[in-house]
Amino acid sequence: MTEENNSKPNGTQSVTLKVRLKSNGHGDQPILANYSTIGVAQGLAHVDFGFIEPPVIAAVMRRAQTGGALPKHLEGKLATRVALPLDAVLRLQQQLTQVLTGLRQSRISKKS
Repeated sequence: MTEENNSKPNGTQSVTLKVRLKSNGHGDQPILANYSTIGVAQGLAHVDFGFIEPPVIAAVMRRAQTGGALPKHLEGKLATRVALPLDAVLRLQQQLTQVLTGLRQSRISKKS
């Protein structure tokens, strides 16, 4: 997998490098996550990706729509936790923005 990584060392200039990530054990296996949360502590962002069974989500949505009592908590499975330095979070945000902008433009062009 090759990605472009645009980083700004010392906040002054942009450098573009091609980065190739090699698999390390089971790291090449896809992980399905339908829930994510992020917290910041000690200069690191901890991103948790989890999976909540779809029937559980559907049941909660039905209860919410009918005004029923909602559970105090849901149980899911932690798929993975990623700890990122804050500068890596900024780069990830930039990359996600680029991807979402591209998807939005693709949808707009398909509708035309």
